[in-house]
Amino acid sequence: MAKPLPVVLIPGLNCSARLYAEQIPALWRFGPVQLADHTRDDSMDAIAKYILAAAPPRFALAGLSMGGYIALTIVRHAPERVQRLALLDTSARPETPEQTARRKPQIALAEAGRFAEVPALQFPVFVHRNRQNDEALRERVRLMAEETGAQAFLRQQQAIMTRPDARPFLPAIKCPTLVLVGDGDELTPPALAQEIAAGVTGSRLVVIADCGHLSTMERPDAVNRALIEWMMG
Repeated sequence: MAKPLPVVLIPGLNCSARLYAEQIPALWRFGPVQLADHTRDDSMDAIAKYILAAAPPRFALAGLSMGGYIALTIVRHAPERVQRLALLDTSARPETPEQTARRKPQIALAEAGRFAEVPALQFPVFVHRNRQNDEALRERVRLMAEETGAQAFLRQQQAIMTRPDARPFLPAIKCPTLVLVGDGDELTPPALAQEIAAGVTGSRLVVIADCGHLSTMERPDAVNRALIEWMMG
């Protein structure tokens, strides 16, 4: 049997460990699973360094959305430590002025003590259009925000808005890489996943049907199948 390989999972913006609740049992068979803390700093480099300090010497790394931005930063800082890489519903591109403009109302709410209103604004673009009336999923998104808190959310937004362009670095990634996206992801559409997959030699692109941005919660079984293949490949 192969030597166990620890797995480090990085959540997305305003997301907690709950994002990977369905993946932990599937990945646990391959080695210890660690949920990274991405709440304490306000830059990609600082978050990456904090996670690396707590991570095992060698590990498989998966991140969704903002977690993908951080994962790309980590593999740039310590390529020898990252044995496998999974980039879920994310982008290698830097922030655009249009994206920053869309963040401003949510940032203003958090700064004004109205952070509890933010999840309702995020939900419509977080999940597939066919899942807009899924109240159980809506509640889990609200809970993740509650577990994150306003101050961590503001730090995360600052880190996202100042993230670098990771596209020039993609050809340097040499470990087995999975790029996964929901076919209905409105925040990081499939074209952005295709761009990453084209940049990372030998990577595998998986598009999940009937799925939005929160693929691990929306279509956990399909995501788990892809992650198991990634760990076994």
